[in-house]
Amino acid sequence: MLKKSSLLTLLLSILLFWSATATAADIPTLSISLGDSEDPGDWFTGLKVIAFLTVLSLAPSILVMMTSFTRILVVFAFLRQALGTQQSPPTQILVGLALFMTVFIMMPVWEKIDSQALTPYLNEEIKQSVALERAVSPLRSFMLKQTREDDLLLFLGAARMEKPETAEDTPMHVLIPSFVISELRTAFEIGFLIYIPFVVLDLVVASVLMSMGMMMLPPVMISLPLKIILFVLVDGWHLITASLLQSFKL
Repeated sequence: MLKKSSLLTLLLSILLFWSATATAADIPTLSISLGDSEDPGDWFTGLKVIAFLTVLSLAPSILVMMTSFTRILVVFAFLRQALGTQQSPPTQILVGLALFMTVFIMMPVWEKIDSQALTPYLNEEIKQSVALERAVSPLRSFMLKQTREDDLLLFLGAARMEKPETAEDTPMHVLIPSFVISELRTAFEIGFLIYIPFVVLDLVVASVLMSMGMMMLPPVMISLPLKIILFVLVDGWHLITASLLQSFKL
C-alpha cells in the first residue's frame, strides 16, 4: 500500500504529465458571439439568448417573490425563535421543507402552466407571446387570491394608475410587490399566534422561579425543555403545517 507522500507524488506526476501533453484542441471551450453578421435577425436571436440567461439568474428571486415560499419560511423562522432552540432545526432543513411545501402548494398552478402554455408552445401550436400570456395567467390568479385589496391600491396609487376594471387586468409590476407585502403580513399574523403560548409559558416559569426565590436561575433553562415537550405533545409540526396549508386560498 502506498504511503500518503508516495500517493501525492504520483498524483502530481500524472497532473504534470497531462498538462505537458495536452493541446489547445483537447480543452473544450464555450463561447457566445454575435460575429460580424449584419443581419438584424441574428442580433435579435443573440439578445433573446442573453435575456433567457438573465431570467435563469433571476429564477431564485422569482421562486421567493411569486410563490408561497415567503410565507412558509417566515412562519418557520418565527416558530424557531418562539421555541428558543437557536439553530435547531437547522436553516437548511427549514429552507428545504419550505421549498417542498411550495412545490406541493404550487403544483396545480404549474400543471396549468404546463398544459396551457408550455406543452402547446413546444408542440409549435402557439406563438411565444401567446405562451407567455397563458403562462402568466394561472400565476396571476394565484397571487391575486392571496393579495389584499389595500396593498394593490397602495401600489396602484404610487404608480398613478387607475384601478383596473377587473383584478385580472392588474399589471404584474404592481401585483408582485403587493403580493409580497400581503404574504409578509399574513406570515407575521401566524407568527404572532405561534408566539402566544410560548410567551405564556415563559411568564409562568419566571413567576414560579421568582416565588421560590431562585432568581439566579435563568428561566430559559426550565422553560426550554417544557416548550419542546409541549410542542411534541400537541403535535406542533402537524398543526403548523395544516395551518399553513389552510391559509392559502387555492
